[in-house]
Amino acid sequence: MSTSSIFWGLLFGSIGLGYFLYGRKQQAIVPLFCGLALMVFPYFVSNAILLVAIGLALAVLPWFFRV
Repeated sequence: MSTSSIFWGLLFGSIGLGYFLYGRKQQAIVPLFCGLALMVFPYFVSNAILLVAIGLALAVLPWFFRV
């Protein structure tokens, strides 16, 4: 693992934890699953550019789908 993938994984994992806690408290399904995905996906993606692209997509997704 490179330093950049560790940094981006930590950043997106932190954002994911915030989304997960918010989704669980508000009983909102989209932030809950996006938060879970943001916490888990850095373990499976090793390319830093792909990590940032997927992380940004998952981080922005709850802003467009408010269910």
